[in-house]
Amino acid sequence: MHQTIAVLDFGSQYTQLIARRIRECHVYSKIYHFGVKAAELKRDGVCGIVLSGGPSSVFTRRAPLPDKKIFELGVPVLGICYGLQLMTHLLDGVVEETDHREYGHSTLEISDKTLLLQGISRSIRVWNSHGDRVIKLPRGFQGTARTGNSNYATIEHRKKKLFGLQFHPEVSHTEQGLLIIQNFLTKICGCRGDWSMADFLEQSVQAIREKVGDKRVILGLSGGVDSSVAAALIHRAIGSRLQCVFVDNGLLRLHERDAVVNLFSRNFKMNLRVVRASSLFLGKLKGVTDPERKRKIIGKTFIEVFDDVVRSIGQVDFLAQGTLYPDVIESVAIDGNPASLIKSHHNVGGLPKRMKLKLLEPLRELFKDEVRVLGEELGLPREVLLRQPFPGPGLGVRVIGAITPRNLRVLREADAILNEEMIASGYYYKVWQSFAVFLPVRSVGVMGDKRTYENVIVLRIVESLDAMTADWVRLPYEILQTVSTRIINEVKGVNRVCLDISSKPPGTIEWE
Repeated sequence: MHQTIAVLDFGSQYTQLIARRIRECHVYSKIYHFGVKAAELKRDGVCGIVLSGGPSSVFTRRAPLPDKKIFELGVPVLGICYGLQLMTHLLDGVVEETDHREYGHSTLEISDKTLLLQGISRSIRVWNSHGDRVIKLPRGFQGTARTGNSNYATIEHRKKKLFGLQFHPEVSHTEQGLLIIQNFLTKICGCRGDWSMADFLEQSVQAIREKVGDKRVILGLSGGVDSSVAAALIHRAIGSRLQCVFVDNGLLRLHERDAVVNLFSRNFKMNLRVVRASSLFLGKLKGVTDPERKRKIIGKTFIEVFDDVVRSIGQVDFLAQGTLYPDVIESVAIDGNPASLIKSHHNVGGLPKRMKLKLLEPLRELFKDEVRVLGEELGLPREVLLRQPFPGPGLGVRVIGAITPRNLRVLREADAILNEEMIASGYYYKVWQSFAVFLPVRSVGVMGDKRTYENVIVLRIVESLDAMTADWVRLPYEILQTVSTRIINEVKGVNRVCLDISSKPPGTIEWE
């Protein structure tokens, strides 16, 4: 049986990133609600506990608090940021609010011998995001490192195996952060590091079978990585009791419907029904310009279409979705501890309360790169697994402003040209995403000695590891020139092409 590290979620947008870093060390991690009882963790046989960061302060009246008995289980506990402050506060140390919030990079100076920081340089750059700090340690603890704003940036109670970090080791901004996590797992928790994605596949198949039983599942198959892997995984678990549905919502890329049908219906022999619903979606989106309204309309209509399909094919109990964790953490607040809403995702934020189907989201705890590894285990082809992410609302969130057939046609043709040139140059598989955005802005141009007054296409090309942060790609000028020239010459209605050079944050990857 695999060893498990429990990650208690206090609302940090880095909670899943912590879990992911643990898995990168080949140790299984499982996220629990912050209020999970110590008895449940003991029953699950966890060999270590991580308390995530979070947006709250220990001084807040409704601050999320864990079961204090977790510190008496005899298993190592690592508190990160808010988790360190919680541990200090609950074990009778002293935390204070500071006048100057410590956010961003600072220098960590190791001041004493430490189990947790073995092998770490004496001075490293770390990433902080906190407004409170520890000023007095609980009995039995010692401080082992400091920053300019905190004398207790790392703390340890070696006998009880309780540890705390004021900074975030899980983010790439912290130097040697993964080594710190590895120290906790191997040197403190005694983890063997023998867990793999093959184990996750086996566990997921079993979990799906237990949840679904002898019921039927319906899944919206887009042909993207997420829905494709979800379909293959569920099909592995329950076979023909999975009914895939491809909805042509009028917001697809060029020739997308034919490509999906050819791959899944003919090659993978899955039950696949194609629903042509372009007029329905575009009718409901007519005149809508607000991004949140667009997403909610698309999500609501998507479910309505599914309801119609369910009624036509008989009893179905579960709606499966390829929701990934970045979708969840940017959309949903955990119970009792709301995180800041960044955007609604059609899978997690736009579902009507009257939905009659139970949700099945087998990829909900995974990042995109983990999903691709899982897809390899399932035997999916390279062209599917390496396909760039595509938003659930499709081109609906890439046409800025009102969605019209004309604007969609312009964007679809421009996007296809960008896609062709990215593949031809070899850059398609080197970047995270490359796509075109239609702007409802017109500018004056000259084409064929005539004045034009046409729309603008923006190229968005970014590199990322997990969609949590992203930077724009410095694509060679020759490729950009080719793309721009082709779009302006071949797409009627465009006379200007621009390049988005914004990072995330402060911008998001998608424009809406």
